Amino acid sequence: MSLTDKAIARIRRMIREGELPPGSKLPPEQQLAAELGLSRNLMREAVKTLVVARVLEIRRGDGTYVTSLAPGLLLEGLGGAVELLQGDTVLELTEVRRLFEPVATALAAARITDEDLAEVERHLSAMRDARDDVELLIQHDAAFHRAVIRATRNETLATLLEHISGRTLSARAWRGLTDADAAGRTIAEHEAIHQALVARDPGLAQAAALMHVDTTERWLRDHLAEGERIPTAPPVRTVP
Repeated sequence: MSLTDKAIARIRRMIREGELPPGSKLPPEQQLAAELGLSRNLMREAVKTLVVARVLEIRRGDGTYVTSLAPGLLLEGLGGAVELLQGDTVLELTEVRRLFEPVATALAAARITDEDLAEVERHLSAMRDARDDVELLIQHDAAFHRAVIRATRNETLATLLEHISGRTLSARAWRGLTDADAAGRTIAEHEAIHQALVARDPGLAQAAALMHVDTTERWLRDHLAEGERIPTAPPVRTVP
């Protein structure tokens, strides 16, 4: 480990062990450097790295603070890394989605509220209306799943799936552009998930979500096996 890495590890340990809890202010740079036996330059480098990682934040004129350490904040960098995955690693990502999303949908079925269901239904209705508009259909497809996963009340799970599902959107958009029957099947699969959520049936919800994810994965495997390449898709806009 470099001296900077050691400094980072020591600050992270202080946070992990509760010496610097979420939202707390770090001691002045000179004081903290002396306490850790580090130079001020090393301390600055360590702080810069932890700021990029969203562990620390610098408030101008006030000092350096530990962030909230919320999952959505700490896992933010995962999205950037996932976007760079290519080829077979995209297939690995669909496998991860297949492992996580059906279980998350089952959890949502057990916890979903009427307000959550109304949001899911709104995006399902918008998907039906956008049957002939692939881009808009995919936007509401993503929003449908976000609404379902939010219903789990599990921020860590929601954040992980947001980043994983986001990278598979290009594959789903590709399928929509090349498969004439994709829109109808996609809507039918989402309707099955919705019906299971309305019934508050975790087992049925998990099965419906698994079938939906598996359909996309099998289609993607078939096309990549033929030597095709997933095109780079533009970022999918978030619909209100």
